[in-house]
Amino acid sequence: MKTSAASKIRLGVNIDHVVTLRELRGTPYPDPVQAAHLAERGGADNLTVHLREDRRHIQDADVRALLDAIRLPLNLEMSLADDIVAVARLVRPPMVCIVPEHRAERTTESGLAVRRERKRLDPVVESFHALGIRVSLFVDPVPEEIEAVALLRAHAVELHTGPFARAPDAEARQRCWEILARAAELADGLGLEVHAGHGLHYGNVEQAARLPHVRTFNIGHAIVCESVLTGMEHAVRRMKRLIDCAGVPG
Repeated sequence: MKTSAASKIRLGVNIDHVVTLRELRGTPYPDPVQAAHLAERGGADNLTVHLREDRRHIQDADVRALLDAIRLPLNLEMSLADDIVAVARLVRPPMVCIVPEHRAERTTESGLAVRRERKRLDPVVESFHALGIRVSLFVDPVPEEIEAVALLRAHAVELHTGPFARAPDAEARQRCWEILARAAELADGLGLEVHAGHGLHYGNVEQAARLPHVRTFNIGHAIVCESVLTGMEHAVRRMKRLIDCAGVPG
């Protein structure tokens, strides 16, 4: 099933780096709740935040404030660290996306090793199921990992688009796109909702939006950077327009 006009791709706006600006100076601004409201006005379909172990940007209080204040669904990116899992169980966001995390990284560098982490993932995913929390796992577009996500009974898989976004030329980018397309076909065939994200920006999102079966793109850094110059509402609206206009060729 290809994405159609009747099932447009959703845009999840990651607002982590709004809070990065706040944490640089330890000020009470900019306010992530205000950013979330502006993103909604710009057409965002959901919000994403990553509660990191080192709390380098989003804080526990931010997650609670957003859950209390926004109407959009909140997707909580998180590692398998015990304290982060405990927060997620306590605040009960509508969806979590489990990602790998390393303290020294600037941003998430690769997909989760689902097969290797199966014993740790099983009880965590089951506990989220019991709480009514939808579960997604962030993985590289590798068939074995996608199959492992399906075995965990996750609701969705988020495909790591970093290599596509970093590709040095059009030919390499097309090869990465084809790998992602095959991964999306597999995930959809296994009954997983397909999400995608990482490194997507205004210059590459139209090609990404032609991937089959993708229901949600989660995009943050590019939108927040654009919002510094043009405002959050405009930045989100521009990204949403690019995704909506790209479509999937019949």
